[in-house]
Amino acid sequence: MQEHGTAAIIADLLAKMGCEVQTNVGGTGVVGILRNGGDSPAIALRADIDALPIAEETGSNYASKNPGVMHACGHDAHMTCLIGAMQILAQHRECWQGTVKAIFQPAEEIVIGAEAMIQESVLENPKVDWVFGLHVQPDLEVGKVGVKEGPLMAAADVFSIKIKGCGGHGAYPHLIRDPIMGAAAVVMNLQTLISRSRNPLEPGVLSIGTIQGGTQHNIIPEEVELTGTVRTYDTRLRTDMEAWIRRIVSGTVAALDLTAEVGYLRGVIPVNNHPEAARIAVNAVRNAVGTQALAAAVPVMGSEDFALFLEKASGCFLWLGIRNEAAGIVHPWHSPRFDIDERALPIGASVLAQCVAEACSYHVKLKEYGRFGR
Repeated sequence: MQEHGTAAIIADLLAKMGCEVQTNVGGTGVVGILRNGGDSPAIALRADIDALPIAEETGSNYASKNPGVMHACGHDAHMTCLIGAMQILAQHRECWQGTVKAIFQPAEEIVIGAEAMIQESVLENPKVDWVFGLHVQPDLEVGKVGVKEGPLMAAADVFSIKIKGCGGHGAYPHLIRDPIMGAAAVVMNLQTLISRSRNPLEPGVLSIGTIQGGTQHNIIPEEVELTGTVRTYDTRLRTDMEAWIRRIVSGTVAALDLTAEVGYLRGVIPVNNHPEAARIAVNAVRNAVGTQALAAAVPVMGSEDFALFLEKASGCFLWLGIRNEAAGIVHPWHSPRFDIDERALPIGASVLAQCVAEACSYHVKLKEYGRFGR
């Protein structure tokens, strides 16, 4: 929600190509609208616009000028692709009809931007029928676009555990109840949820991210706090993981004569591509850049609040290949050395624009199908 300069540049570019422009949508979000006859279909294309608190180490000529802030997840590429797609659509209105909404979304990294824009009716007036987006994928070589129907990215939940004991001098452990020992036992026991409770055929991740406790080497603290994340695809497993965490923590600390408080926050849901939208995306890749560019998208355990748009409209999220081993462009998302092969940008732009054309064609076929019966 700090993307004021970025939002202003986007709004200016959209206005110059003839879009209706809405600013400050859901915070710092921007929406550009192109209308081209008729009232349907309405198709949304989405790009995230926020950055990360990471000091960039790429040395590229487009590296961040803001110390400690960089586009380490490719959002600058996503914006560029969407702006390019809107330019294509503005210049080739003969290829589509209806309404296109370009959604430039803030705060994806803290998964609040999509919900904020949806609450401000970004998918209404007119109601969006289809929604498409893409994400650069450093594991996929440049020139390729990955598409699949069904689950692509995981649900993400957050938990916190506060373990309480009785502090004192480190030289007299028999007079205290040690929450650090309890934290160590909890960390180890929680891993059994993945290795021994979860069906190994169901994807699941549990990771501890922080441990906070203590002030001096010879003082046992009163309490220790842990935080972590859970990633799942299956709804039942997601529910079970919360119950299992509470059970493990309760039993572990009780055995050590400690107490614990567990907090559990349900985060973003999985990205789940709709079958019809995935087929539209496949055709878009083939017709925009050729069948040789089409790749099977590999699911990941990362999360994305694009999932919330998919709750409201049929849609598909794509992987855009950016990897170039010869150029050293191999680093993962959120790395200070993350970079892209810029040859991916026109590919992403053309595929997004073609998604609009293909969705329009599909919409016409559906109308004809309904008119002449089954």
